[in-house]
Amino acid sequence: MRVFVTGATGFVGSAVVPELVAAGHEVVGLARSDEAEASLKSAGAEAYRGSLDDPEGLARAAAAADGVIHLAFIHDFTDIYAAGATDLRAIEAIGAALAGSGKPFLVTSGTGIARADGVVTEEDGPARAATGPRPRRRRSRWPSAGAGLPGPARPSVHGRGDHAFVPRLIEIARAKGVSAYVGDGANRWTGVHRSDAARLYRLALESAPAGTRLHATDEEGVPFRDIAAVIGRHLHVPVVGVPAEQAEDHFGWLGRFAAVDCPSSSALTRRLLGWEPQGPGLLADLDEGHYFRA
Repeated sequence: MRVFVTGATGFVGSAVVPELVAAGHEVVGLARSDEAEASLKSAGAEAYRGSLDDPEGLARAAAAADGVIHLAFIHDFTDIYAAGATDLRAIEAIGAALAGSGKPFLVTSGTGIARADGVVTEEDGPARAATGPRPRRRRSRWPSAGAGLPGPARPSVHGRGDHAFVPRLIEIARAKGVSAYVGDGANRWTGVHRSDAARLYRLALESAPAGTRLHATDEEGVPFRDIAAVIGRHLHVPVVGVPAEQAEDHFGWLGRFAAVDCPSSSALTRRLLGWEPQGPGLLADLDEGHYFRA
């Protein structure tokens, strides 16, 4: 297949591209810079120059492909609603370009937006309040494309090169001299290694039925206090709890996520696609030490 990948040089995308190339797919990656273009070419992929701010360009690239994996997102947490709006415009443009074609179109969300009273499964839809920051499950615009795979839904993706939530927790712990959790720290984060996530994207592209919701979840739920404990041990700082009302003061924008309890299952995904994670779990990955090197 000729596959158009947005976010192709990002943390997850840079693992997805070689996974696809190794499986014999022809990959075209979205590139915003000369550096990104060179990186894609060295990985055996083509580069399509453009950005999320150019929905017409994204539509053209999608129409010329046999399938699309959308991974790009503007990680500006100072204006997350604007980032989400840009993301939605990109998804709608690609969906419109693929409408009626039967070509697979994979988009991504987070398991934290799902509606469930316990462990989130692939059968749980998004909570009504989850249409703000990253509205990636407004499915009505694109299932009719004969594409529209609303997954894999990703939890905390970890591994070498990570620059998202876990590194930010480490930065905060270094700056404040304590590794903190909210309340009793029993709330759970799910995790998956980037290599396992990349393999699931390939499997989904190749064989997931249209409209399938998938979960890229290795661990159902890691208590946040356990994450804080590993960070504290590596940084040699105390591990402390902070009251919920002080979470945003301590963690900044990450405070809204630090207290989230969202255990998530991938049992249906594993049965459907034969996907079995092989990389280290989140705590084991942290204990390897690479997150703490300058």
